[in-house]
Amino acid sequence: MRVLVIGSGAREHALVLALRRDPAVSALYAAPGNAGIAQHAEIRPVDPCSAEAVVALATELASDLVVIGPEVPLVLGVADAVRAAGIACFGPSAAAARIEGSKAFAKDVMSAAGVRTAHSEIVDTPAELDAALDRFGPTWVVKDDGLAAGKGVVVTADRLAARDHGAELLENGHPVLLESFLDGPEVSLFCLVDGETVVPLLPAQDHKRVGDGDTGPNTGGMGAYTPLPWLPAETVTEIVEDVVKPVAAELVRRGSAFSGLLYAGLAIGAVGPAVVEFNCRFGDPETQAVLALLESPLAELLNATATGTLADVAAPRWRDGSAITVVVAAENYPGRPRIGDVITGAGDGTREDSTVLHAGTAQREDGALVSAGGRVLSIVGVGADLSEARAHAYERVASIKLPGSHYRNDIGLAAVEDRITV
Repeated sequence: MRVLVIGSGAREHALVLALRRDPAVSALYAAPGNAGIAQHAEIRPVDPCSAEAVVALATELASDLVVIGPEVPLVLGVADAVRAAGIACFGPSAAAARIEGSKAFAKDVMSAAGVRTAHSEIVDTPAELDAALDRFGPTWVVKDDGLAAGKGVVVTADRLAARDHGAELLENGHPVLLESFLDGPEVSLFCLVDGETVVPLLPAQDHKRVGDGDTGPNTGGMGAYTPLPWLPAETVTEIVEDVVKPVAAELVRRGSAFSGLLYAGLAIGAVGPAVVEFNCRFGDPETQAVLALLESPLAELLNATATGTLADVAAPRWRDGSAITVVVAAENYPGRPRIGDVITGAGDGTREDSTVLHAGTAQREDGALVSAGGRVLSIVGVGADLSEARAHAYERVASIKLPGSHYRNDIGLAAVEDRITV
């Protein structure tokens, strides 16, 4: 199988490493890739959001399967174009990708499917904002209705901060979604979805805030771990049966069947799971940890999803133990990051107990590895349990030097210290 991975982040680096372990993969390409991915796959330049360019490259490479990592190309219909060219593609249609591209659409789907989620209102004019804010609180959840790379959300007890964020979104022409606050620990559950066939992967927990103790602004994600020792196995079954399957069925009913990775972000409250958001692709940084424990051939799973035969494939197999991702971010992230700084200590990337995955990196003409984005590296540690996985990850983090960089010291710590309860 000749496989082309579209994207340039640590998520795509993790996908490439897992695909490379699959003996069925005879050729592996990534576009546009990054400096780390180039060690494991042949990289090619491409604009991931150009359907014409992606189709041309996939055709040139005689690709049997195209795997689209980021959400923006999916929302723009790149997967539709690839399939129209007769090439199998892992990733939903533009119609199905609206589950992430429009939070209002996602709310409508959940309502029709009878899925529990936060009460919400859409505000699309500044004149409506104050009155709408009065109907929420004392904790306000203010979201960009469209794609915002995980950074369009403000959760605050400060009404003025909520108002300022909503006003800024409206000023930039973005509708605002106000939601009631959902309590309880959050869970990310990835599911392979082929129409109404749903196959869950391991549940994970992301850490969205930039600082230790869940302080500071939201980011694209500063770390994650899997599995979740505090989450009962029956809760995963409940999420699949009461959340993901009804949403998949509703998308089929609407003529926009989902094919790809459906990511359910949920809060596990006193009355059970409630959906915070849906995404239409593998999440970052959870993917890096989840795929580190996958024993099944990844290409087989992705190709079966893409070709409508997921129901015929054996359920995924997982290695024992735990995995954790720690994100090393550039100075000033999640604001405008400082770039161009030299990174040392990343080494060749892969060891038995830890892996360095590249996200915002580039290679200078003199061969030096430099920062080129906000989230620069993902360090993945694995171990017999979460405590050991954390030790391996943070030992590796300490060996990497990037001027001005920062990372959270507490990824997975609350679970290790048994401070999370359902």
